[in-house]
Amino acid sequence: MKAFFEGIEDLFVNVLFAPLDFLRFMDSWWLANTLNWIFVIIGMVAMVYWLKQLKIFNDREEEDKSVTSHSYL
Repeated sequence: MKAFFEGIEDLFVNVLFAPLDFLRFMDSWWLANTLNWIFVIIGMVAMVYWLKQLKIFNDREEEDKSVTSHSYL
């Protein structure tokens, strides 16, 4: 079982995260953080899409906004 987990460790450390080690040792801050900026941009696009969808549903008045409490209260 120990060899199995060491194999997983070797896969992630030496294979999958090798490109990130290259980015970490670059001299330029902007180039080293390119991946982070890509994730930030993807997150911003997703948030704008989500807010647009919320506005569409709000404009159609599909949500039940009646003021009622739960039956157990």
